[in-house]
Amino acid sequence: MMSNVARKQVLVQLNDAQVARLDALASVAEDSRSELIRRAIDLYVFAVEEAVGDVRYADAYRRVPEDLEEFAALRDLATHAWPEG
Repeated sequence: MMSNVARKQVLVQLNDAQVARLDALASVAEDSRSELIRRAIDLYVFAVEEAVGDVRYADAYRRVPEDLEEFAALRDLATHAWPEG
């Protein structure tokens, strides 16, 4: 999967076990080491960004907790607006 995106060469040092595992996976996936590393980086960065977002979301709820009375009022309103048929 080659794309026309400009790339910069970066040296990454791996130990023998990492290279062996990467080569085995590359063989099965029929991809290059570089492509697998690029994909792994994208997945890792996405996971970190998601985790940061989750922490921010949780912090926001700690700063401004949910109002349980408001939810109860909304539930009551919904119950009266859409009675069971």
